[in-house]
Amino acid sequence: MNQFLSSIPSWVLDVSGALAVVVSLYFLFAKRRAYWHWSNASLLPYFLLFVSGKLWMLAGLQVCYLLFGLHGLYLWHLEERRDRGELKFNEPLWYGVTWAASGLIFVFTALVTDFSAPWNWVQFGLVVIALVANFATTRRWAWSWPVWIVSNLVGAVYYGHSHYWALFGLQFLLAAMSVYGWCVWQKEERHQGARATVAAL
Repeated sequence: MNQFLSSIPSWVLDVSGALAVVVSLYFLFAKRRAYWHWSNASLLPYFLLFVSGKLWMLAGLQVCYLLFGLHGLYLWHLEERRDRGELKFNEPLWYGVTWAASGLIFVFTALVTDFSAPWNWVQFGLVVIALVANFATTRRWAWSWPVWIVSNLVGAVYYGHSHYWALFGLQFLLAAMSVYGWCVWQKEERHQGARATVAAL
């Protein structure tokens, strides 16, 4: 494994993961399930990058992202079929899985973090903020975007310290895209609220 990782330049993993994330956000703006495919595709290069740098907490976060990604992908599939009137599913159970997974990952992260190292606090904060953002994205809530922006700012600090320059630069691009995504989702939520009000009259 170490020999395999050493044969891949870190910038290749860094850039390939960044490109997949940028493409995934294009689909997230429209709430299309392709977001999850591209987001999940970004996890392998980032996992390998963080393992090669011995950043175990961030490597573990990629595994958590994958769990969220698979859950979110199937949940969006169920919600789309529900909205078309094709089926009903056990919503409390499926939404409960999201809550439970978030809680378990947080507890595990807190247990394995060595808080005596100052930069581990930053890494821990990044993981926790990303968990909150992932949870809200799974539910398609507009407030997930400002949480992602906070995650990007913390990430920029940490990745700059770790000399992952593509990841560092990516955080600013993602923050700008998140502002746009927030505006799009807020506008959509207002329209949905207006339609619900009209339908109730």
